[in-house]
Amino acid sequence: MTNTLGWVKELKDKRLAYGLSQNKLALAAGITRPYLSAIENGKAVPTEQIRSSLFDTLERLNPDAPLELLFDYVRIRFPTVDVPQVLETILHLNMDYMLHEDFAYYSYTEQYRFGDITVMASHDPTKGVLLELKGKGCRQYENFLLAQHRSWFDFFKDCLNAQGVFKRLDLAINDKTGLLNIPVLAQKCQSEECISLFRSFKYYRSGELVHRDEKTDMGNTLYVGSLKSEVYFCIYEKDYEQYAKNNIPLEKAEVKNRFEIRLKNERASHAVIDLLTRQDVEKTAFEIINRYIRFVDKEENKRRSAWSMNQHWAFFIGKDRGALRLTTEPEPYTFERTLNWLRHQVAPTLKMIGTIDQLNQTAILSEMIHEAKLTEKHEKLIEQQYLTREDVIL
Repeated sequence: MTNTLGWVKELKDKRLAYGLSQNKLALAAGITRPYLSAIENGKAVPTEQIRSSLFDTLERLNPDAPLELLFDYVRIRFPTVDVPQVLETILHLNMDYMLHEDFAYYSYTEQYRFGDITVMASHDPTKGVLLELKGKGCRQYENFLLAQHRSWFDFFKDCLNAQGVFKRLDLAINDKTGLLNIPVLAQKCQSEECISLFRSFKYYRSGELVHRDEKTDMGNTLYVGSLKSEVYFCIYEKDYEQYAKNNIPLEKAEVKNRFEIRLKNERASHAVIDLLTRQDVEKTAFEIINRYIRFVDKEENKRRSAWSMNQHWAFFIGKDRGALRLTTEPEPYTFERTLNWLRHQVAPTLKMIGTIDQLNQTAILSEMIHEAKLTEKHEKLIEQQYLTREDVIL
């Protein structure tokens, strides 16, 4: 009993020290919040597997870990016109809950969508069915993978078994402590302190004419390699992106910078095969980085090839730091994006009409809402909001 109390106390102390709520830890570990609460209160005794999973999850969520690795974009084409097969046997999602739309992208004609998980179809059998998971889509699909007790590796294997062709795969490395100084890296590219197989780089700087006291050189982005090639890197200031998109203060951003490995076509396919063979995302990711790029410090009277590796870059690629594990950040689908649009674009007009109603003693706004007709699309979006992930998965 003493040993049990010991590890439970350690679990709770670490959770609190890392600033994690019971809900966030439970969701990431694949258990319910009440069950985690019962464990911490000594009212439930988990299996060794759950106990191990809780501690592994805690370490993945450790805010002091400077780097984390995740999948951030997946696009796969399947040689079939059978949309239900892709949705139900590969994604393991119930097609009945998908929103159907009579438009799509990449010259496809229709799409099925749950949040940011998108499956596109065409009447042209040569185009097949296209699955696209952007950043939010990856996070939302991780939520379903968790409920299905599957991993990204399981999913990729199912895709290959279905003869899926990987059109794009992005691996993202989040820098949570500001280890990557993007203006410095850009300067190294300009001063030939970047030894690379790539022949080009592009550096962009953006900022604002207000909030000058918050951060200088805001919005730095460095592309290494041609954007038209099958492999290139994008390094950018994630904290500024979140500030510009969601008005999150820079000092409160969890991720400072992001290093993205963007792979297309054959490069994406080779990476997936390597991932499934090794089962080690860090090795696959950093072998790609090390093959194409190295930042060094200029040394007089030495050949460029003999210049020593920059210390910050050496730490980034693995010297004297702990191993990186694949991070998953499962998120349920919400309509926060729609709410943001309403808040910024529509709410001021609604407030104006409400004020006019008060002044004129009319009820225009309430009558408009009462008389509004919901379309089938609206009904489907409402349904998607109250469904649990267990309702949607197969």
